[in-house]
Amino acid sequence: MERWTTCSVEDVRGKQKKLLELCHKALKYSIVEDSTRLYPENYEKGKSIRKIAVFLGRSPSTISRELKRNWSKKKNHYHAWGANVKYICRRKNCHRKNNLLLNEEMYQFTHKGLLQYWSPEIIAGKWNSTHEEKISFSSIYRAVRANMFPGIKPWTHFRRKAKPYSHQKKSYTRFFDSSIHDRPEIIDNRGRLGDFEGDTVYGSVGKGYLITGVDRQSRQFVAAIAKDKKIESTNAAFISAFANAEIKVKPLTLTLDNGTEFLGFKELEKDLGVKVYFADSHSPWQRGSNENINGLVRFFFPRGTDFNKVTQEQLDAVVSLINNRPRKCLGFLSPNDFLKKVLHLA
Repeated sequence: MERWTTCSVEDVRGKQKKLLELCHKALKYSIVEDSTRLYPENYEKGKSIRKIAVFLGRSPSTISRELKRNWSKKKNHYHAWGANVKYICRRKNCHRKNNLLLNEEMYQFTHKGLLQYWSPEIIAGKWNSTHEEKISFSSIYRAVRANMFPGIKPWTHFRRKAKPYSHQKKSYTRFFDSSIHDRPEIIDNRGRLGDFEGDTVYGSVGKGYLITGVDRQSRQFVAAIAKDKKIESTNAAFISAFANAEIKVKPLTLTLDNGTEFLGFKELEKDLGVKVYFADSHSPWQRGSNENINGLVRFFFPRGTDFNKVTQEQLDAVVSLINNRPRKCLGFLSPNDFLKKVLHLA
């Protein structure tokens, strides 16, 4: 009782009772009851394991294994309560070890990927493509939930689920003559570089917004800040976004939604030397690559962000992070790696 010197007798009895109740719940059958009869009334009286097994209605091998597992060598006897405590301890440690705990290189690779906001599926795919020892993305999810990576939580480093799409009518019904259905087949098949999808990402009302573009083939992401929704600001932001790209890809076409900020598309076609197409109203899936990237952008710039306070350096850091993020659709190459490979820049 030395370990309980700071507790009262009632506290000790309460803890013993609670632990004993836990033991009873943990076992599939009442081994406490059987073992209590096993030790004082039978085994110390010299009865054989076989006779004890008949008495308890158990297999002799079950009794033999129980004694081997839980016999106290120190006190040279078997005690049911102590056997249950050992069972619970063994039960906690009997699950399969996570590979991340066994491979230091794998752990460091995963940790580095999480710090770059890569998804577990991307990390697993990137690792499995270059290493013989494999890991599943579900193992990475379990590791994060088990706090194996300090400072990394699901709600801080994983993408949030998007809200269900609301089919609300917009405040404009303008018809554009450059329909997405008139695009050449090579654009629909993602057969070349330079076919971009464009959109806007709003922050607080009247506090600026982002102009975003995504190349359909390489998934290269470009972005710039527009101070307002005027046509001049929108067009200037698109020109700036392409000019500031880390790897320059000449835009050939641009597929936009039906937002009023794009009413000056004729001037944009002249300034960039591109052909502009417009998706159908309420059809975001027609610009799926752009919508997907906008979801990533929202992770860094949530709704309500004042884009007038976002610096160019902060935006460039996010753009670089996204463009260096491996993609499953690119064989786990990042957009930058894909462009270097296609353009022979490596």
